[in-house]
Amino acid sequence: MGRYVLRRLLQMVPVFIGTTFLIFFMVYALGDPVAALFGDRAPDPATAARIRRELYLDRPLWTQYLHYMGQIFQGNFGTAFNGQPVLDLMAEAWPVTLRLTLVAIVIELIFGITLGVIGGLRRGRATDTGVLFLTLVVISVPTFVTGYLLQYLFGVEWGLIRPSVSPAAPLNELLLPGAVLALVSLAYVTRLTRTSIAENVRADYVRTAVAKGLPRHRVITRHLLRNSLIPVITFIGTDIGALMGGAIVTERIFNIHGVGYQLYQGILRNNSPTVVGFVTVLVIVFLLANLLVDLLYAVLDPRIRYA
Repeated sequence: MGRYVLRRLLQMVPVFIGTTFLIFFMVYALGDPVAALFGDRAPDPATAARIRRELYLDRPLWTQYLHYMGQIFQGNFGTAFNGQPVLDLMAEAWPVTLRLTLVAIVIELIFGITLGVIGGLRRGRATDTGVLFLTLVVISVPTFVTGYLLQYLFGVEWGLIRPSVSPAAPLNELLLPGAVLALVSLAYVTRLTRTSIAENVRADYVRTAVAKGLPRHRVITRHLLRNSLIPVITFIGTDIGALMGGAIVTERIFNIHGVGYQLYQGILRNNSPTVVGFVTVLVIVFLLANLLVDLLYAVLDPRIRYA
């Protein structure tokens, strides 16, 4: 297992370098950051040249990338155009998004796996049909429609929650935004669990466990569910980064100042250091999440062994 982890970590290095270079190239190819800094006003040529020199923008792109990566390894993600260090923006945004993502993941796991198990064990019956129909509706409705609808009903019409999240973003205020963020992924988790349960319920090891007289709940939780969760864990692992980076719509609806909000502001204002810095951290999150998923395979399925 130790050699496998080491090998995976070494494989992550070229992936990280290639991905961050593509992101760096695409973001800085969108336009001139110095021109975006001055807005509609034409910058003074001498001032623009000085700013490009200070931001290392007067060098070739590959030199800029090497300089940027060197700064990152020193813990410096650059400075936003408003003069605030990107690391300070991360310190404000990441805790909020992590709490929002945690709420969304918990909702996905609890409701998605539960509905999937119910549908898989009753395949072809009315309950299974209802679960499939419900997930299809959830997948078909855009997130911004669901978000505004639930915000209006729970926050305005019924007054059960605050329509917008306060700057501190406590967990109790993130329950509804987390549910909105998790809805589409929850539907996919439900369908994956339902399909995997329906396939494995007829497997030999399940029939053997039933023939031995084991209780039904133990057959489901100890044998059937454990081996059926591998595709679900794979999806959850890749979904963690997607939830963090894809929370732009949800954070805009509920006025949450997290990663999605900062990315939206950075793209809107062509604030390249902010966008590249946040996306670089998202790449690291994706890589670590996929490594964790691979390690969980061996925990869930004892047949899997890594050399």
